[in-house]
Amino acid sequence: MVNKREAYVQQLFVKEDEVLRSIEPGLSERGMPQISVSPNVGKTLHMLVRITGARRVLEIGTLGGYSTIWLARALPEDGRLVSLELNAAHASFARTNVERVGLADRVEIRVGDAKKSLQQLAEEGETFDFFLIDADKESYLTYWEWAIRLARPGAVITADNTLLHDRIFEENVKDERVRAILRFNEAVSRDDRVEAMLLPFGDGLLVAQVKD
Repeated sequence: MVNKREAYVQQLFVKEDEVLRSIEPGLSERGMPQISVSPNVGKTLHMLVRITGARRVLEIGTLGGYSTIWLARALPEDGRLVSLELNAAHASFARTNVERVGLADRVEIRVGDAKKSLQQLAEEGETFDFFLIDADKESYLTYWEWAIRLARPGAVITADNTLLHDRIFEENVKDERVRAILRFNEAVSRDDRVEAMLLPFGDGLLVAQVKD
């Protein structure tokens, strides 16, 4: 349920086209989890890519391609986005959506274990200007370290779900996903390799910039 504040912002500032609006029901029809970034977060990511002038984006966690489309639309014509997805069915649906909006030439979706894909990207000598971490929460710190390794100077690293539906505020947390997010937030807050801030909207969007 979207609260009044989020709904107000979304109504005024977020313009979804037919493809973006179709992704959530498309996930439901396929029995896939409806855990895409919120429209407000999608628009914010889009703006961050534009503002930073990023040309190469790495997304960890594709799902149906909702955030992929927001990110890729912010790239220049010669820009490139690589998205890593474990589930082949998710990747197939995402590719269809990316093709529907005419961005297939800018987007590469790699299927498989993200950790192996990240190792492969490193071996290929790939580097990126912008990152979105939005996959299994238990691996966020691992993905963070890979992002730092693959980052160009001044790159921006973002991570969604860093409030995890406010579950991080529960007492005596036992859920490992929640514990993982708590560890992640605390580790990033102390990481002197970056300047970072957690934006408390959507489900919590962490934004960090790698120091030159």
